[in-house]
Amino acid sequence: MRPLLPHAEHVEAAIKELVRHVGDAVHDAAGIIRVTCPEPIVYRMTALIDRFHAEHPKLRVEFVTSDRYLDLSKGEADVAFRSGDTDEELIGRKIADSIWAVYASRAYIERHGKPERVEDLSRHALVCFDESLSQHRASKWLAEIAPGATIAARNNSVLGLVYAVKSGVGVGPLPTAIGDDQADLVRALGPIPELARSWRLLTHPDLRRTPRVAAFFDFIIAEREALKSILTR
Repeated sequence: MRPLLPHAEHVEAAIKELVRHVGDAVHDAAGIIRVTCPEPIVYRMTALIDRFHAEHPKLRVEFVTSDRYLDLSKGEADVAFRSGDTDEELIGRKIADSIWAVYASRAYIERHGKPERVEDLSRHALVCFDESLSQHRASKWLAEIAPGATIAARNNSVLGLVYAVKSGVGVGPLPTAIGDDQADLVRALGPIPELARSWRLLTHPDLRRTPRVAAFFDFIIAEREALKSILTR
């Protein structure tokens, strides 16, 4: 069977390319751009997307929200807003900085005090990602700096982290663009340099020059200043 492996891989690659091109033809005709991004930033982008629709009335943005990286090469989405590690197959542009800090609710601080140093986190209850996001930089950082800490809650999304920290069960790392926007949260530590990354707008090379994706890229790049208030604080 081993001699057949290269042929099987070639067939698989050809099928992926066919699926991508068929999907592209369908969505170009429908004027749909499927954009994947973490759920918490969708509501912050409403005004921006409304402006895009006003400039391009024949095109529509369809959000596919997920903290999991969808496979653009398999047609799971057309365009991705991502921070952190990216697929080498994809191409795109940096559009903003991704900055994280550690947050706690005011109720938690009243009961347990506020961590003053990173080293203090090992003595606090923590909110973190679950096993499905164990490779996320925030998961790795907490495991390194507070390996023996009590875990108060685990979640599979940034939005889940926000709700858990707001509930007062523990402290946890959050994007500053989201954490600073919560009136009942306090930035306890940070920004954390180890968690800083770049936000990028990404797509597959085969889609970059299609009219709908090109229009979306051009619009977003022109709106980078507006994106800073959405993605960065």
